[in-house]
Formats: sequence, structure tokens, C-alpha cells
Amino acid sequence: MAAERARLAVIGAGPAGLAAALAAAGRGIRVTLVDSAARAGGQFYRQPAAGLRARRPRVLHHGWRTWERLSRALAVQVEAGTITHLTDHHVWLVERVERSAATHPPTGTGGFVVHALRGPLQEEPGTVRADAVLLATGGYEKVLPFPGWTLPGVVTAGGAQAMLKGTLVVPGRTAVVAGTGPLLLPVATGLAAAGVEVAALVESADPRAFLRHAGVLAAQPGKVVEGAGYAARLLRHRVPLRTRHTVVEAHGEDRLDAVTVAALDAGGHVRPGTERCIPCDTLAVGHGMLPHTDLADSLGCRVEGVRVHVDEEQRTDVPGVWAAGETTGVGGAALSLAEGHIAGHSVAARLRGTEPDPRDRSAATRSRTRLRAFSAVLDTVYAPPARWTERVTDDTVVCRCEEVTGGAVRAAVDELGAGDVRTVKLLTRAGMGWCQGRMCEPAVAGLTGCEQTPVRRLLARPVPLGVLAEAGEPTDD
Repeated sequence: MAAERARLAVIGAGPAGLAAALAAAGRGIRVTLVDSAARAGGQFYRQPAAGLRARRPRVLHHGWRTWERLSRALAVQVEAGTITHLTDHHVWLVERVERSAATHPPTGTGGFVVHALRGPLQEEPGTVRADAVLLATGGYEKVLPFPGWTLPGVVTAGGAQAMLKGTLVVPGRTAVVAGTGPLLLPVATGLAAAGVEVAALVESADPRAFLRHAGVLAAQPGKVVEGAGYAARLLRHRVPLRTRHTVVEAHGEDRLDAVTVAALDAGGHVRPGTERCIPCDTLAVGHGMLPHTDLADSLGCRVEGVRVHVDEEQRTDVPGVWAAGETTGVGGAALSLAEGHIAGHSVAARLRGTEPDPRDRSAATRSRTRLRAFSAVLDTVYAPPARWTERVTDDTVVCRCEEVTGGAVRAAVDELGAGDVRTVKLLTRAGMGWCQGRMCEPAVAGLTGCEQTPVRRLLARPVPLGVLAEAGEPTDD
């Protein structure tokens, strides 16, 4: 390696991945940025397809100037050859390989091979060699089941937003946005601005809970202003806001035509007599986000709860593997940018065999500390209702892939003695389908009455048998 620069593979081109790639490339590291999307930006900076010729995509985004800065910097680095940006690459495994000390930089580990499926159809195998790996794989939505949630017209809140940002299409004419979490605000205001009648924004949390965290809020005035801006837009579009409410049931035959919402008491129970039916053809629902940890799990990284554990440099406990952004704990784009910046500087220093200079990341470190405190407050305020399982009937489908109902899960616990998600999976097949439990696992854990724990999967996504059968000596992509 004396004759060539050290190589870093960054998996994910969202805010964390972009910040990390730019920081590392700016300090002499050869970076390969591997992403499943056709364009950089991740979910937060999702862009309309070029063929749509969107004239003002900025109106769909918060922090557009930051995106423009990142996009320009990436284009410069790609043009200079310091960053190779691989789009439509769906990573299914990161493999550790041994190398001799004579050909490897001083990271204290062997190298890595990133295995991916290329193209929109995910059919062509591809591999990337690297001396270090940075996981910036983001997060995915947490959706809790309720009667009628499988009807056509019921979508995730993030799915509705992605549809609007990526295709400039709205999911329906009249929508209810429901669940809990800060994502509901931009989804409701975005749909309203696009001409959708938002019949209600149904938030199960009580915003007054923020008053108990005034000190943390004072340290983030920008977030307070951002929230006030969303509130003003809700008023401008006359969107009814129902806090301490939840969706009880979605109604319809062939597709959604209405939802019933009701008020919650302090214990999370539905208050009798508060039910109200709201006609709509779209329900955008979400209950927060969960980190993507599949690749970290398969590498043997330590996962605490549902997030990847990292140190002050964003290093995992597996030598040569860093992680940044939502995979280390959901906290928003600004926190992801700070963590990515810190990780990129750390990788660059460690691959050169030196200690990172604290001055290179002092501002990002301070920002990370404040934003982590703020995200902890959000996690507390926007926790799903304590009694949500009471609204999951025995006929409610919990695992959509395998069509396992709430009654089957409860029977596995009450009659067959299952006490954890894995045992329920073995007894009912909940979590054995295409998504491998990523969607239903929170619901199964809640109905089982146990904590959601990491599930180590060898492969991060479904892989054709032909790709596995033909896998041989890896070559650079």
C-alpha cells in the first residue's frame, strides 16, 4: 500500500455518508461511495428523477442550501477521482478478509469486501475492496399494526413523503397523517402544499411534554424555529391537529375510505366516547424510526438495543469499521452530518497510522453532543402510546409477509409458552417472509411483552441463489 492510497468504502449516500466521504477524501483517502439509490442524498435529500424536470425541488426540502453544498463538493471530488460514486448498488454483505501486513495500512485489521447487487432490478453481482468500511445505512420506519392497516391506501408517513419528493406524485386526494414523531409535521405540510386535503394530523404524543425539557430546547433554537414554521404552515393550510389521539381502525372494502380516531387518556387507553370517523382515501402513518443494523450485525459489531454502539470517533468495536448517522441512533439530518464528519476525519487519520486531530472535529463534536441530547428528548416525548397492543385484535394481521395475526402471536405466548421474538417466529412464522421481520418485529415484540433485540442476519437483503452459487474470488467493481 505504500504506492497507493488507503481505500474506504462508505455504504450509504445520505447526510452521514456524504459528510464522511467528503471528510475522508479531503484528507487523501481513496473513497468508494456505495449507495442503493440512483442519486445521492438518501431519504432526507431524495430528489425527483431528472426526467421529471422539476423546476423547484427545493420547496419539498428543509436545509436545501446544505444539500447544494454537499452536492457540489461531491461533484468536485468525483471529477477529481478521489471519490468513486456507485449508484444502484444494493449491499447484501460486507466480508472481512485477511491480508499481509506488508500490503495493508496500519489499521490493525485485514481488509473488507463489499458485496452488492447492481442495477434497478438488483440482478448483477458486484464487489468493492476496501481497507476500512463506514456504515451509513440510515434507518427505516416503525409502523405498529391496527385493524385495517393492510388496506390499499394505507402507506407509511415516510413512504408518502418519498413518493412526493421522488416522483412528484401524491398518494391520494384526502389524507389523514397519523402516528407519532417529528416526521409527521413535514409529511402533513408537504402533502397540503401539494394540493392534498389533509383532513387531520393525528399525533398520539402531547407536545406540552416539551415544557419539561426547556433547557435542551433552549440549546437548539434552530429546531424550535423549525417546529414553529411547521405549525404556521399547518394553520395556513387549515389542517386540524389532534394531539393525544390515535387511529383506532381503518375502514374500507377494496381500499381505504375512512379512519376512526380517538382520544387517549394519560395511561395510553382510548377514552370511551371520543371516537370519530374521518373520510379519506389515504392514511400516512408512522411511529418513529429504527436504525438499519443488518450489516453491522453480520460484521459482529456491538448493537445496544436497536442501535450500533460507537466510540467518540464513531468507531464500532470491530477494527476497521466505523458507523455514523441513523444506524447509531435516529436523530435527524443535522446529527447525521456531524457524525459523518467526525467519522471521516477519524478514518483518514487511522488509515494513515496517526491520531485524529481534535481541532478537525471540535465544532462537529459540540454539535453532536447537543443534537444527541435533543434526539433523546424526542425519543421520550414521541414514544408510541403505552397501550397500543390493546387495539391489535386477534384478527389483525401483524406479519404481512406470512399473514400471521395478532391472535396467533398471542396464542404462541399464552398457550405455547413463547417468551421472546425468536420463539414466536419459530412457532408462527412471523418474521420469516421477504422483509425478514424488519417490519413486523416491533409489533411482535410488543405483543410478546419483551424488548426488541438485535437479530443477527448473515445477509442484509434477499439474494438470488444464482449470485450465491457463482460467487467466487472478488474483484474490484
